[in-house]
Amino acid sequence: MSGGGHEDSGFVPERYVLAKFASSDALLEATRKIREAGSTDLDTHTPYPVHGLEKALGLGRPLIPTIVLGGAIAGAFIAYSMIYFMNVIDWPMNIGNRPPHSPPANIPITFELAVLMAGTSSFFGFFTLARLPRPYHPVFQSEAFRQASIDAFFLSIRVPLGESPDAAAALAQGEGAVHVEIIEELER
Repeated sequence: MSGGGHEDSGFVPERYVLAKFASSDALLEATRKIREAGSTDLDTHTPYPVHGLEKALGLGRPLIPTIVLGGAIAGAFIAYSMIYFMNVIDWPMNIGNRPPHSPPANIPITFELAVLMAGTSSFFGFFTLARLPRPYHPVFQSEAFRQASIDAFFLSIRVPLGESPDAAAALAQGEGAVHVEIIEELER
């Protein structure tokens, strides 16, 4: 049995270049240029939303509106189908010679379940797409990264297996990073 780290476990550590920028504008410009230079596995960490980062990261159109629409349509369909089934098929009652199915009477419940399902799908859709909760990420190993939620702007570049992180670190440094460090994931 060897005394050194990962040889026997089969664990392959991920490597990241973590670059800190002085401002949100510097981060935005560097993200755009680094992505154009060929790095595709990028992520930004900022204390507040920065307009334009989605485009700079090359993210497409967000899926949340589609997920919410799907949830609303499913909720409306479920509610209306349930009401129709109960009133017309399962337990029809003729009270005062009224029809067993009257669409205006079903609108409030249909709307309420559509709103409930849209909100629920929005909540769970966001957490699923954002891959949250994420209790561990290799960049959490950096002491400097603790400022990410306070007043610092970071760009993390995942270095593919077999490539040297030095090129990505030099690229980030060349784009104006005030602090650059290479992080190798510790065995979990």
